[in-house]
Amino acid sequence: MSSPHAHPRPAEPPESRLASFLGVFRYSHRALALVWQTSRLLTLGLALCTLVAGILPAVAAWIGQLIVDAVVAAMEHHEATGQVDWWGVLRYVLAEAGVITAIALAQRGLSAQQSLLRALLGQKVNVMILEKAGTLSLEQFEDSEFYDKLTRARREASIRPLGLVNKTFGLAQNAISLASFGVLLVQFSPWALLVLMIGALPVFISEAKFSGDAFRLFRWRSPQTRMQMYLETVLAREDSIKEVKLFGLEPLLLERYRSIFDTLYAEDRRLTLKRETWGFLLGLLGTLAFYGAYAWVVAETVTGRLTLGEMTMYLMVFKQGQGALSASLTAIGGMYEDNLYLSNLYEYLEQPVPAEQGTLTKGASPGDGIRFEGVGFTYPGAESPALSGISLHLEPGGSLALVGANGSGKTTLIKLLTRLYEPTKGRILLDGSDLRDWEVLALRRRIGVIFQDFVRYQMKVGENLGAGDVAAFEDEARWREAARRGLAEDFIADMPGGYHTQLGRWFKGGQELSGGQWQKIALSRAYMREGADILVLDEPTAAMDAAAEAAVYADFREHSLDRMTILISHRFSTVRAADWILVIDGGEILEQGHHESLMAANGRYARLFRLQAKGYE
Repeated sequence: MSSPHAHPRPAEPPESRLASFLGVFRYSHRALALVWQTSRLLTLGLALCTLVAGILPAVAAWIGQLIVDAVVAAMEHHEATGQVDWWGVLRYVLAEAGVITAIALAQRGLSAQQSLLRALLGQKVNVMILEKAGTLSLEQFEDSEFYDKLTRARREASIRPLGLVNKTFGLAQNAISLASFGVLLVQFSPWALLVLMIGALPVFISEAKFSGDAFRLFRWRSPQTRMQMYLETVLAREDSIKEVKLFGLEPLLLERYRSIFDTLYAEDRRLTLKRETWGFLLGLLGTLAFYGAYAWVVAETVTGRLTLGEMTMYLMVFKQGQGALSASLTAIGGMYEDNLYLSNLYEYLEQPVPAEQGTLTKGASPGDGIRFEGVGFTYPGAESPALSGISLHLEPGGSLALVGANGSGKTTLIKLLTRLYEPTKGRILLDGSDLRDWEVLALRRRIGVIFQDFVRYQMKVGENLGAGDVAAFEDEARWREAARRGLAEDFIADMPGGYHTQLGRWFKGGQELSGGQWQKIALSRAYMREGADILVLDEPTAAMDAAAEAAVYADFREHSLDRMTILISHRFSTVRAADWILVIDGGEILEQGHHESLMAANGRYARLFRLQAKGYE
C-alpha cells in the first residue's frame, strides 16, 4: 500500500495557500442555513445564550474589581471609625453572584440546545444523504470513486454542520467577550492587546495547518476504510459467516483487517505526534506572554499606578482575554476543518443526476409490445461491450426465454429493459415509443421482476411481499393472493406470526428461511404487481424442488395470457415451453427460434439441451 506522501506535491505559494484557506469557508453560510431550517427556535436560543455568555464574563471581571476596591475602602473606613460598611461590599458580591448565575444558566442553555440540535440535525443530514441516494443511477452506485464520496459523506458530514455552527456561535461569544475585555484592557495599555495576539496566533497557525493535513489523510484513506467496513461485514454477518468458517478464512481476513488498521494507525500516529508537539511548543509562547503581562501589571501595582482592585481585574481580564482569543482562533481552525469535511457532504449532494426527460405514460402504438432494435451496451470503464446488435420483438401474451452462460449478457438485457441502464447503441421500444421517452415510474409500474440476487429484507413476511408494490405495501389481502401464486402460503401459515412474522436474524424473534422459501417470497413479491403486463423472471426456481418448479410454471401458463414474460433459466425443461428462445453468447444473439426449430438446427441450444437431458437418464 503506497503512502499518501510518496509523491509530494510542489509547495503552493503563500497567497495560494491563503486563498485556499479562505475559500473553504464557503460552506459556513450553508451550514448556518441548514441549522436554521432544522429549528429556528433552537437557533435563536443559541444566539441569545451566546450573547449573554459573551458579555457577562467582562461584567463579572469589572464587578470583581469593585469588590476588591470596596473591601480596601471598607478596611480603611473600619480603621478610621471602627465601623464596617457591610452593604458597600455585599451589594457587589450579590451582583457578582447574579452575574455568575446568569453565565451558568446561559452555558446550560447552550449545552441543552446544542444537544437537541445535534439529534435533529444529524437526522436531517442523514435523510438528505438517503434522499440523494434515491435519485442516483445504478451506474453511479457501481462506480468505486463515487462510492468513496458516499462513504466520506456518511462517516463525518452528518455531525459536522452542528459542529461548525457551534464553533461559529462560540466564535461570536468569544468575539463579544474580547470586545468587552478590550474596552477594559485598553484603559491599562493598548500594547496589552498586542501581547494577547502574539501569545495566541502561533497555535492557531499550527492547528489550521494540521487540520488540513488530517483532512487530506481522511480523503486518501476512503478506499481502505471501505475495505475495513467490508471485512467487518464478511466476518460478522450470518449470510457470509458459514462459508468463512467452512473455508477457514477468518485468520486470513482478520490479518488483512489488522494490516489495513496498522497502515492507517501509522499515519494517524505520525500526524498526532507532530500536531501535539508543535501545539505544545507554540503554546509556550502564550504562557510566556501571559506571565510577561502578569509581571507588568504587578509592577504597575507596586509602583502605585494601579489599585489592588484594578490589578485583580486586569489579571483576570488578561487571562480570560487570552483564553477567549485562543478559543476564537481555535474555533476558526475548527471551522476550517469542519468546512473541509462539509465539502464531502456537498460534493456528494451536488453529484449531478441525469435529467429525467421521459413523460409518456402510454405508448404511441398500444399492444405492440417490446422491441429491441440493434441494441448495444458497454459498461462504464469496460473495453468490450456487454451486449451488441440485439434485435427482438415480444408481443403481448408471448413468452421469451434467454439462454446462455453466466456473463453472456442476459441480466444486462433486463437492466436495460427496466431502465436501470440505457443503451449505448440502438433503442428499446415499448408500445411503439422509445423507453427514454417513458416516465420511469409509469414504465416500472408495468414490470414485475425477480432478480437472481433478490433482496432478503429483514422485515416482516407481509412487508417482504408488499415491497413488490409500494401502493399495496400493507394490503393483507394482496399479500395472501401473491403468496398463494408464489407457493409461499403453506409455510407462512406455519410460522408463529403468519404474515407478521419477522424474517432474518438481525432482530429479536426473527425467523430464518431456507433458500427455496426465500425464493418463493421473492416470486410472490413479483406477483404483487397486479397491473404489471411485463413479467421478468431471472432464475425464479433455482432453489426450488422439482414439484414446486412444475407448479410455478403451471401458474405462468394460466396467468400470462395477456402478459409478456421474459424468463432466464439454465433449466431447459422450463425454457422449452417459451414461445421464442434466444441463445446469447458474448453479448450477441447466437441462435433464436422456438424449441423445435432450434433442436432441428442442431446448434448450441440442441447440444446443451441433449447434454442436460442425458443427466436425467
